[in-house]
Amino acid sequence: MRANQHTMAIVAGICAVMVSTAIFAQDPPGRHEIRRLDVPGAPDKQIVVELNEFKPGDGLERHSHPGIEQGYVIQGAMVQQPGKDPIMFPTGALLSNMPDVVHGGFKVVGDTSLKAFSVYVVDRNRPLYDWTK
Repeated sequence: MRANQHTMAIVAGICAVMVSTAIFAQDPPGRHEIRRLDVPGAPDKQIVVELNEFKPGDGLERHSHPGIEQGYVIQGAMVQQPGKDPIMFPTGALLSNMPDVVHGGFKVVGDTSLKAFSVYVVDRNRPLYDWTK
């Protein structure tokens, strides 16, 4: 009986961790972090390099970053923001977002994935994504 209670307590603890991880997850689906590096001479900053792939039907909620984002669209796709007509996000487009500026808020429509490479210079002790409510 005691072993059963111990097992149930462990299972409950694992479930609580899994639920809290899902609730507080920072990463959007399709995000693949490649590397984090220190910024020489700026101990409170770091460089984050990532590759994102948003498949048809995937979306990216509105958000901001605690630093500058620069990116490049590797594979363009049709995207749509709520209440707006679909638009083409073309291959070769450059992305540039200043710190704490809200952007995103789209869904990939059509049959082609959107792929983009991004580099951020951000505050070290803040989450990379700050999701807008």
